[in-house]
Amino acid sequence: MTPAFEFNRTLVKKYDRPGPRYTSYPTAPQFHEAFAVDDYLQAVTASNQAAAAKPLSAYIHIPFCQSLCYYCACNKIITRKTHRASEYLGYLKREIAMQGQLFDRTRRLTQLHLGGGTPTYLTGEQLAELMECLRQAFNMDNSDNHEFSIEVDPRTISTEQILVLRGLGFNRLSFGVQDFDADVQAAVNRQQSEQQIYDLVAAARQAQFKSVSVDLIYGLPLQTVHSFDVTLSKIIALRPDRIAAYSYAHLPQQVRAQRMIRPQDMPPPERKLELLELTIRRLTEAGYVYIGMDHFALPDDELSLARANGTLQRNFQGYSTHADCDLIGLGVSSIGKVGDSYSQSVKLLSQYYARLDQGMLPVQRGYRLNADDVLRREVINELMCHGRIDFARFEAVHGVRFNDYFAEALQQLAEQVDDHLLAIDQDTLQLLPQGQLMMRNTAMAFDAYLGGGRKGQFSRTV
Repeated sequence: MTPAFEFNRTLVKKYDRPGPRYTSYPTAPQFHEAFAVDDYLQAVTASNQAAAAKPLSAYIHIPFCQSLCYYCACNKIITRKTHRASEYLGYLKREIAMQGQLFDRTRRLTQLHLGGGTPTYLTGEQLAELMECLRQAFNMDNSDNHEFSIEVDPRTISTEQILVLRGLGFNRLSFGVQDFDADVQAAVNRQQSEQQIYDLVAAARQAQFKSVSVDLIYGLPLQTVHSFDVTLSKIIALRPDRIAAYSYAHLPQQVRAQRMIRPQDMPPPERKLELLELTIRRLTEAGYVYIGMDHFALPDDELSLARANGTLQRNFQGYSTHADCDLIGLGVSSIGKVGDSYSQSVKLLSQYYARLDQGMLPVQRGYRLNADDVLRREVINELMCHGRIDFARFEAVHGVRFNDYFAEALQQLAEQVDDHLLAIDQDTLQLLPQGQLMMRNTAMAFDAYLGGGRKGQFSRTV
């Protein structure tokens, strides 16, 4: 069972520092351009030849948006010239065909996620064209046991189009709400009505989507405890299956769009803690289970069940209930994970087109894991998904004595033990209830690459 969740503001403030989100280990700053297309092809070959080849997953990046949300730090292109999406789709289909030829057809593609940008920038006809291309290139799992998800900007889609998405095979939706307050929406240039959200969620339920998720952001300009409490009440009334409540990282020096936000509108750090505490209290009181990081789910949702039975997974898309897959990144700036390697495509659209015009995969950089990386990745993943590390399991698989191999990490965690964030004995490490929120801080002790000032490159851990 998931342990009870506790919010201790003093400890939250103490441990709120920059750190990785650990959707991968090693994290993206370790990727380098010495890892090239040849390295990726070698990783695919080894993956195909593995004794037990993993199922496949695909992430597709759609970079276009019709308008600029001032808070957004994603790789995006703001344009109302819809012909650009048609051009991009043509190149994307070429990349899908090239990637499909690399993977053994016996391997089934069981996971798919469309992110952005705004995936629903594409029309229903274009999305149908994209899905047909995927089915031609890969052995797609056409049962409804697959996990096919798409991020939805409610301003770009109708209730009728929700039915179209279901017909194309998508069975999970994520709606970007962020905040219902009109002043906050205006401050971040993302105005959308409550009725839009209500109607779309109702349509998703009518279409029998397996999971409906809503994204919120706390710490946005002009947010107050009262205003966000109102938003939370409306979201709880909607009863989505999952809720992601993200902490807004205001970094105008690094993110150009955020310079459009007036500095005087930003909430003080103390209010952000109040908003976080409010969010956790309201959602848990409403019956949502804290999954980890920023994620909450209803008790009967697959994520909650996986959290309870020990089958929860974590990848670049966050938490998942499906088995560990080889992830194929498709589209500009996308990241993949094949075997013990990561790869990332070029970030500029012009470079993406140029590579494909030359008949080359658009891989620009990546990383090949060594034995130490693999071990540490498994330890961090176990912690982030299950809140517990059983030393004997890692000793049996990797031939190490856990307490000796990770002596430095365990020593670093002594302060967290004293603060009752976790408990460590000879055989296990266990997150305690008030340490659930600080799991990233615990994971950082096992990261061999933190140091040299790199912590400032990450968002804050709480």
